[in-house]
Amino acid sequence: MARPLIALPKAHLHLHFTGSMRHSTLIELARDQGLHLPDALEQDWPPRLRATDERGWFRFQRLYDIARSVLTRPEHVYRLLRESAEDEAVAGSRWLEIQVDPSGYAQRFGGLTATLELTLDAARQASEHAGVGIAIVVAANRTRHPLDANTLARLATQYAGKGVVGFGLSNDERRGEARDFERAFRIAKRGGLLAVPHGGELMGPRSVAQCVDDLGADRVGHGVRAADDDRLMQRLADRQICCEICPTSNVGLGVAERPADVPLRRLFDAGVPIALGSDDPLLFGARLLRQYELAREVLGFSDAELAELARQSVRSSTAPESVRKELLKGIDDWLTSSFE
Repeated sequence: MARPLIALPKAHLHLHFTGSMRHSTLIELARDQGLHLPDALEQDWPPRLRATDERGWFRFQRLYDIARSVLTRPEHVYRLLRESAEDEAVAGSRWLEIQVDPSGYAQRFGGLTATLELTLDAARQASEHAGVGIAIVVAANRTRHPLDANTLARLATQYAGKGVVGFGLSNDERRGEARDFERAFRIAKRGGLLAVPHGGELMGPRSVAQCVDDLGADRVGHGVRAADDDRLMQRLADRQICCEICPTSNVGLGVAERPADVPLRRLFDAGVPIALGSDDPLLFGARLLRQYELAREVLGFSDAELAELARQSVRSSTAPESVRKELLKGIDDWLTSSFE
């Protein structure tokens, strides 16, 4: 009998705030507020997406913005994070680093600082409720002016050690060069935060290299296109820079045609640290556990290799040392135990 992946302890390092919402919660909140949802978010869910061209990305972003619009009250934030933590626990995830751009909610929740404090309090309560450690990554939007990113970086550093552990850069990487955001990442790193920008998803290996060279990336969100460049993979392996690979997202956005085409094996065999992530389950229809199932069922990862993927997710996280030791021991126990 195959070892149950649900029992494999793991960390989840690539999950977006709105995108973590349960589909049932989206439907309920929209109906409660009399908000109309497009067919792609209701009866035709999960939506058929393809974002490798500008028009496709615009549609993806539009659906995301519509989903965000149902979060109008503080209790919605508490609910979202509580349910996300419950879903993490069900998947065997014991540590979550969830990414949020406070500017997307600031107007309805009293400004950037109030929004971040609301999110941090909701994360704390959700963590206690579900028994899953939760930390926050504050993310800037690369389609906005770099000065906005500087503001968010300064805000994030004020909460370093108080629940915020990293600073990210998301949205369409075809818009805005990584170097344009160098100052924001310098502020964040000086304040003790990890640099975790997106790169190498919609663009090639050069995008990953820019995240590393211009932004000092400690991890790269996605980074899947690094597999196109042997020398870049060697650099990532030598420096142990983790790529947060999200297979169902890659297929959903057209980055890969099929799960079998996601170069997870190539990156793993090259020694690049990997943390499997679900990105936006609300739009792609699959959570963290499914990523491990694809690695086993489609990409041929053995149990020993799946255990190593889980270890890499833990080692690449900001979890406290005591939590890391507990999770790593649990992974070893999973690998040596027999399940009937």
